Amino acid sequence: MSALPGADPWEYALNAWTAEHLAMDVLWEAETAPIRWLQGLGDWLAHPLGLITHLGSHTLVIIALALVFWCVNPGLGARLFIVVASSGVVNQLAKSVLYGARPYWYDARITAHTSSGSFGIPSGHTQGATVTWGYLGLRSGRRAVLWACVAVIALVAFSRVHLGAHFISDVLAGLLLGAVLLWVVLRWEDRITAWWLGLGTGRWVGYALAATLVPCLVATLWQLLVRDGWTVPVEWNGAVPADPAEETLIGLYVGAGSLLGGLVGFTLLAKRGWYSARGTLVSRAARLVLGASVAVLVQVLVYVLFGTLTGLAEAVVSFVAYAVITFWASYLAPEMFVRSGLATRPETSTETPVGGGRGGSGDTPAQAPSDTSADAGDGDERG
Repeated sequence: MSALPGADPWEYALNAWTAEHLAMDVLWEAETAPIRWLQGLGDWLAHPLGLITHLGSHTLVIIALALVFWCVNPGLGARLFIVVASSGVVNQLAKSVLYGARPYWYDARITAHTSSGSFGIPSGHTQGATVTWGYLGLRSGRRAVLWACVAVIALVAFSRVHLGAHFISDVLAGLLLGAVLLWVVLRWEDRITAWWLGLGTGRWVGYALAATLVPCLVATLWQLLVRDGWTVPVEWNGAVPADPAEETLIGLYVGAGSLLGGLVGFTLLAKRGWYSARGTLVSRAARLVLGASVAVLVQVLVYVLFGTLTGLAEAVVSFVAYAVITFWASYLAPEMFVRSGLATRPETSTETPVGGGRGGSGDTPAQAPSDTSADAGDGDERG
């Protein structure tokens, strides 16, 4: 093989002649056959799998966790939010560095039952499912729940391949990365939480900024200095989006901004005495409506004011906007609920992020039922 006539040697090296690219080409070529075979079984699986695949979406899981935090179990909602948001940042950073194709980008014969503008490897839905459902299953302490969660992870992983969204290698990378993150969380979560809440304001603010800004800086410099001039390789003969690098970078900034807002908000809320989700069904429904309304309003305002931005400017605005939204959800909204009488402070230390540990009510999935029973007189905890 030789370089295309007139092609810039450095640009061509970035797009086709690196050992990385050649290796991935060989791997992807081998993986297209099983994907086409799966899709050849018929489109009837695409509809149910298209629904199941959302169970691994970092975005939808975070939205669901806002409901859990406001209305059901603040300890579980806050902890799992940080875990899932962190997983999303790690995933988008990996995508921003690896520049992996999706099956329907690489081979026009593969049907895209779902589409995405960001790079492929590792699979974000698979990683998100592994972290979310793995956490819930293992924290539940119940074998039946654990196996049900394992089934969800397997179905999400399978759906990503069948829908043409990911190569098998993308899914395996997502499973591996998710499993590593899950192991770290399960092993160190309680210690890190106690350590974090014991830090002085300057230190935890600095750590929060570093944890969210450094990944964005790394990905931005990687695109500007290392991958500058990247174009779609000629081997990718499918429907490739106009600028997957930009889309991936924006996704990273969105995730990092969300994580920053959550870290700051939950920390401030913990230092003010935390928040209890106890209350009647009416009060819980009111919290959900009020909280979601403000979040949607912020999104609409950002779209109206900055909707024409593109590239790095759009990424920066997205970072700030989602930091504001999650700060509202994690701190301002709970404080408003408490001051307006829609919610109260915790009655005991076991309802706080640290006070209960693994044995307190409302702190981990295993304690969620105990919070429910304690509040049976106030309404349905699962409502």
